[in-house]
Amino acid sequence: MTSSLIHPRHWLSWFAVFILRLIASLPFRVKMIAGSAFGKASYHLLKRRRHITETNIKLCFPEQNQHEQEELVKAIFIANGIGFFEIAWAWWANPQSLRHRFQIEGLDVLQQATSGGQGVLLIGGHYTHLDLCGLMVNLVADMDVIYRKNNDPVFEYVITKGRKRVFKNVLERSDMRSIVRRLREGRVVWYSPDQDHGIKHSVFAPFFGIPTATVTATAKLMRMGKAKPVFVSHRRDNATNQYTITFSRPEQEFPTGEDVADATIINQMIEQAIRLQPDQYMWVHRRFKTRPEGHESFY
Repeated sequence: MTSSLIHPRHWLSWFAVFILRLIASLPFRVKMIAGSAFGKASYHLLKRRRHITETNIKLCFPEQNQHEQEELVKAIFIANGIGFFEIAWAWWANPQSLRHRFQIEGLDVLQQATSGGQGVLLIGGHYTHLDLCGLMVNLVADMDVIYRKNNDPVFEYVITKGRKRVFKNVLERSDMRSIVRRLREGRVVWYSPDQDHGIKHSVFAPFFGIPTATVTATAKLMRMGKAKPVFVSHRRDNATNQYTITFSRPEQEFPTGEDVADATIINQMIEQAIRLQPDQYMWVHRRFKTRPEGHESFY
């Protein structure tokens, strides 16, 4: 906390933090109802995000008819609305209060990976409840997290402070040296490589059958950190509001030593998890922003 953060130019951000803090204190059922209402309103108000989401769904679920795609888009906005409340909850929640909210599948996979003392790169995706389920995973596996620095200094301070009270190490994604060091120390490090960061450090690999810019850092971190890979996914049951966290092994040798092959394996594993609960993935982002040379933008 620095004196510059209380400058009047940041007051609007602090007001937003205050609102989020109030949201975090709401009862669970109220969060779900309010989040759902927020998502429904966002569907009508955020036309640009709706266009992006509709485009993504048409690309990735061509087997669905127009009505099915429209219903999925609406469900995605509801899940993202709830996700907004889940994120606020995660920044201030007592992790122990979450123990009755989730179940684990494949815990033996993670336990076997950590048993030899090697570091483990926990490879996940950007699901709507990412931050909240990170707290849940930390209850069964002491881990570190990789994050992208927030552009707003107030939110950067609040988010990082919230994460540091739970996770031993909170690592900025550009700090490769620290990430590799933690892996070599035998730590479990959570990394989500499924966003479009441009072509400079990416290759094109299929994701829902579409050539998609996919970062190559995952395999590099594993090689440099001498780490084992474990995939993690999570979903919320819309009927019971219970969370399921699943650990799984790569379905083939990984890393292979070939960037496109490695990126393809990552995308396939994330795609399989998404298909189990497609509304709870962050389709509101331009996942296919970067196109191969000569290809027009989807958006």
